[in-house]
Amino acid sequence: MEGQSLTTNQHDPAPGSEVILIRHGETEWSLSGQHTGSTDIPLTARGEQAASGLAPLLAARPFSLVLCSPLQRARRTCELAGLAGEACLEPDLAEWNYGAYEGLTTAQIQARRPGWMVFRDGCPEGESPAQVGERVDRVIGRIRTNGGRVALFAHGHLLRVLVARWIGLTPSHGAHFLLDTATLNVLSDYRGLPAVKCWNAPLAPEA
Repeated sequence: MEGQSLTTNQHDPAPGSEVILIRHGETEWSLSGQHTGSTDIPLTARGEQAASGLAPLLAARPFSLVLCSPLQRARRTCELAGLAGEACLEPDLAEWNYGAYEGLTTAQIQARRPGWMVFRDGCPEGESPAQVGERVDRVIGRIRTNGGRVALFAHGHLLRVLVARWIGLTPSHGAHFLLDTATLNVLSDYRGLPAVKCWNAPLAPEA
């Protein structure tokens, strides 16, 4: 995966197709900076409020496909955003498997392994960047086969790899796409080439 040329191995997007990526709302661990892979924790009250704010933005046009991570923080975000009735659970959208680093902050991990970065180094007993890239490539293939307007509810590191792969970069390039909770992100195309239309857009201006 890391040695691939900078092109995706899926079909180009259909003209006019649009993919809305939504990272789940805030959790206690997203606040503390702990790596949250398979640990199935709920949204905070503020996370639920932000997820509810997505509903009017997503109700404007119908979706041909809605995919959601099976983890409850993504499922609850999807529900509060008003799309639970249309959603299919997609295991490939689960967050990065952090293995031995589950629940640790970056500072705690770097105390053990100076200079560590998940997008380059992966996680012992967990997933490598290439393995996460393989998962998102399968999702991208499903999106492009489906066509139309698609919504994905998932997780920070996973979605950062997905945007990198959408535009033909390697999984490690996910490091260049910062992503906050409960933000709107739109992938599309430019004259048949995969493109990023909107990234990390907040629902409202910060106070």
